[in-house]
Amino acid sequence: YINVDPGTMNPYQHGEVFVTDDGAETDLDLGHYERFIDENLTQAANVTSGRVYDTVITRERKGEYLGATIQVIPHITDEIKRRMLAVSLREDAPDVVITEIGGTVGDIESLPYIEAVRQLRYELGANNSLVVHLTLFPYMAAFGELKTKPTQHSVKQLLENGLQPDALVLRTEKHLTNDIRRKVALFCNVDVNAVVESIDVPTIYEVPLMMLNQKLDLVVLDKLRLPDNGEPDLKAWIEFVEKVKHPQKKVNSALVGKYTCR
Repeated sequence: YINVDPGTMNPYQHGEVFVTDDGAETDLDLGHYERFIDENLTQAANVTSGRVYDTVITRERKGEYLGATIQVIPHITDEIKRRMLAVSLREDAPDVVITEIGGTVGDIESLPYIEAVRQLRYELGANNSLVVHLTLFPYMAAFGELKTKPTQHSVKQLLENGLQPDALVLRTEKHLTNDIRRKVALFCNVDVNAVVESIDVPTIYEVPLMMLNQKLDLVVLDKLRLPDNGEPDLKAWIEFVEKVKHPQKKVNSALVGKYTCR
């Protein structure tokens, strides 16, 4: 969206804001990510189109582009890439930067971001980047079958924009058969083991375990040429999921927000 940040947005349209430790009002999704990775993120981890354009226009007004014609390519895409890489330049930089591009492939709003990723993959090299594409994999109850066409068309749109996904995560309410996985892999030009289902689960905290069972972690390590140091220790996570699914008591909690208080 073109808003500079979610701080002035109607919470019924986009949810409550999430405030980071450095005082930034960011998208609520960032709070979910903090909870999953157990890290305190900063405003650098949240980017809107409004902030990208605002930065470029401000630089242009200051004459920092030396009179150049300001365009989506390269100026907007360069700013997107700069922000994607900024978190990797800290002293405590992570080994892998995960960037989520919201929206839907084919939307006008997402085109500069997809182009920025295309350029970044070219600049970093094939073994230093990985594209995981999440698609809707609908189940047609009237026919009793899962439909592959939406995923095929979505990947085709990505290919038209110069981006080939390395892995597919299919959002579905029914389990995928091996035949369906092979069909998707064939038509979308990905390895069969890189076709992963994301089926409905009782709690969102089960999703990482589901991805692990399908060896998505090994696909990522292989694509990025990273060492496999053995099975991850998720004992604490598994115990947490069991507690979420089988609570022994109830508690009353209060949520204080900028716009709402429950």
